[in-house]
Amino acid sequence: MEKRFKVGLVQMSMSKETDINRNKAVKLVEEAADKGANVILLPELYSSQYFCQKEDIELFNLAEKIPGKSTSIFCETAKRTSTVIIVPLFEKRTVGLYHNSLVVVNSDGEIIGVYRKMHIPDDPSFYEKFYFAPGDLGFKVFDTEFGKLGTLICWDQWFPEGARITTLMGAIALFYPTAIGWHPYEKEKYGETQREAWKTVQRGHAIANGLYVCVCNRTGFEKTVETQGGIEFWGSSFITDPQGVIIAEAPINKEAVIVAEIDIDHIEEVRRNWPFLRDRRTDHYGDIAKLFIDQK
Repeated sequence: MEKRFKVGLVQMSMSKETDINRNKAVKLVEEAADKGANVILLPELYSSQYFCQKEDIELFNLAEKIPGKSTSIFCETAKRTSTVIIVPLFEKRTVGLYHNSLVVVNSDGEIIGVYRKMHIPDDPSFYEKFYFAPGDLGFKVFDTEFGKLGTLICWDQWFPEGARITTLMGAIALFYPTAIGWHPYEKEKYGETQREAWKTVQRGHAIANGLYVCVCNRTGFEKTVETQGGIEFWGSSFITDPQGVIIAEAPINKEAVIVAEIDIDHIEEVRRNWPFLRDRRTDHYGDIAKLFIDQK
């Protein structure tokens, strides 16, 4: 395991054309590799606009198999650039069964494994339950030459349980591909409150678990339903260290490739000074598995 390595985040705006998005993603991954990135993360559902703004059975045609076109492209790209690439995609598992997934590709061009999004939202213009079955692989870490990397996807970011379990599996960094932004009426009403909450909860995961958190969001305005207001994706991809310090951050409103260093020794230092894992009272956490604790 390397003591130090670099993570690259590829913040993209999405075209309506899948092939355009794939080609752009490859170029931006190459740019990240040229900047020294060893592990590179793409945004959630990188190959299309965010189609979950409406429920439409024709949109299942966007899904792809694993292995499939995206994995073929990025296996070749990973091998050529000698990088680990995390590729989020709309997975067609079988006829009538789909997941919001990601594939981790090793630097030798081989697929290490798959993670399927565990928590599935259903909000206005985020109708994911229509398209995606909940993940059935559990929380995952992937053993790479740079150490054990944990992966979660977007809505998972609001659940401390996922971050904690992934940490307990040995992750040194958590990777969150996301597709999140403002509805126009929400931006006017809440302004920066929502975006800051999104950043704060993930900085909290870094602090509580003593590891790095790497978050890659999409950017740009997407309106896939004429009668709706659309979504302004707020970019702001970032990497935070184990003390919650943001060490790299992309802008809100344009594409960007950002790179920052992961320092394993810094994780060790922080965990020695903030021994949260040592002081956990696992003998008293049984109720955490309940939906709600009814008081009688």
